[in-house]
Amino acid sequence: MDTAAAPIDFRTDPSRYKHWKLTFENGVAYLTMDVNEDGGLKPGYKLKLNSYDLGVDIELADAVQRLRFERPEIGAVVIRSQRDRIFCSGANINMLGLSTHDHKVNFCKFTNETRLSIEDASQHSGQTYICSINGIAAGGGYELALACEQILLADDGSSAVSLPELPLLAVLPGTGGLTRLVDKRMVRRDHADFFCTTAEGMRGKRAREWRLIDQLIAPSKLVEQTQKIAEEIAAKSSRSKHAKGIALPIVERQIDGDTLRYGNLTVEIDREGRSARFRINGPTSAPPDDVHAAGAAFWPLALAREFDDAMMHLRLNETEIGTWVLTSQGDAALVEAYDALLADKGDDWLVREIVLYWKRTLKRLDVSSRSLIALIEPGSCFTGTLLEIALAADRSYMLDGVFEGSNLPAATLRLTGMNFGPYPMGNGLTRLQTRFLHDPSLVDGLKGEIGEALDAAAADEAGLVTFTPDDIDWEDEVRLAVEERAGFSPDGLIGMEANLRFPGPETMETKIFARLSAWQNWIFQRPNATGPEGALKLYGTGKQSKYDRKRA
Repeated sequence: MDTAAAPIDFRTDPSRYKHWKLTFENGVAYLTMDVNEDGGLKPGYKLKLNSYDLGVDIELADAVQRLRFERPEIGAVVIRSQRDRIFCSGANINMLGLSTHDHKVNFCKFTNETRLSIEDASQHSGQTYICSINGIAAGGGYELALACEQILLADDGSSAVSLPELPLLAVLPGTGGLTRLVDKRMVRRDHADFFCTTAEGMRGKRAREWRLIDQLIAPSKLVEQTQKIAEEIAAKSSRSKHAKGIALPIVERQIDGDTLRYGNLTVEIDREGRSARFRINGPTSAPPDDVHAAGAAFWPLALAREFDDAMMHLRLNETEIGTWVLTSQGDAALVEAYDALLADKGDDWLVREIVLYWKRTLKRLDVSSRSLIALIEPGSCFTGTLLEIALAADRSYMLDGVFEGSNLPAATLRLTGMNFGPYPMGNGLTRLQTRFLHDPSLVDGLKGEIGEALDAAAADEAGLVTFTPDDIDWEDEVRLAVEERAGFSPDGLIGMEANLRFPGPETMETKIFARLSAWQNWIFQRPNATGPEGALKLYGTGKQSKYDRKRA
């Protein structure tokens, strides 16, 4: 599948959905899966049996996001199927067989980020997700259920959950299923081993006893009981039940040749250098008195949505652009003022959602398989929330002094309270804690620098930047860094960066991404799965796969 032939657009809204239906009742949202077989993102396959491709998941991700911002009265979300006796059969096999390697891996990464956003909503936004299964939940279908806090299964003798990827396709569940099974649901290892090597999966009493599901419900009572459970959970939610949500209009974006233009962000692609330069614009006015009245135009929210969209566009549509150069421009004092508002109004449900969205957006940057280089130049506004972008970079360059002939003041960095907790990485630590893993006291010491404009020498002494070249050396050092990156093996860089970015504690989240980046990436290229006689290629043909039996 040639993803470059037709750019994938991640922007959508419920009026454009082909595969999901949203309804609301008594504080509960019902997110119903009804996949249009002929609505695949690319030609060449049909989405039978509620199987999905990236297009189905783009809609799901949009729905999860909209529920958080547009529906503050919703305290529980039920994911269910419109189809009789089929919940979801997982990722479409024919789609995977037709897809390029990079599309398969990026597809898996995005679907897992969507599952993580579901879990984040349950844990931090008071919108608890419940999965009601009325048939077969196989592969990615069961992985979707695993992202929910409760799994309800019809006790009809045929409804079942399964992870059949290994026995049927010679690959692994691509959306964290193995890790969620043992880390989240705490299924015993021996039980998990049997379950994951049994293509038909588990049903009934054994599925419940083995912790694969939470409740068995008679099929005649599944709808009624699901509603009762969801309404009880919604009634206990901390959500602002009488608040009014804000609308999330489609993100406005203009593509002009190799330039992406948003309201607060410009991305310029250098195809020869295989790099993209992000130019982030700081706010142009002071924070508004009423965040709710500002709505989606509120600068931190508008920028997060644009930055998120730009990353996804480049991930899926510009896979040969391997280096992202991160820059900013604007008034650091205004960025600091917005951070102060986010900190002071953290109890407001909308402000909380904006901060949580920035957390997820920064995590998406962390796990993007791109080299990240931050440039802190005169006129930059890497302050607080925006400083997190520079701290996420694999390396950073800060100009010591000013450019000859420029009237801009010397570059500075500013820490705010937002750098010390609200934006943890996947490892559970802040980027500062991760940076100074060898000496946590350094992080505490930096709290005394909050609000200070740190020039290159001070930022270097504080350990916040990698290099501080002066005007004479700046151009050469930056050019060589970007050119050097373009000369290395992309595979080697992906592996190196993924290993270096997440020191410290291992969490379910880092396990999922580490294993997705390594094992699934490798398995997707092995002939046992994707070769001419591999299981993924021969699935559904009736032919027997021929495996290379050597253990590597």
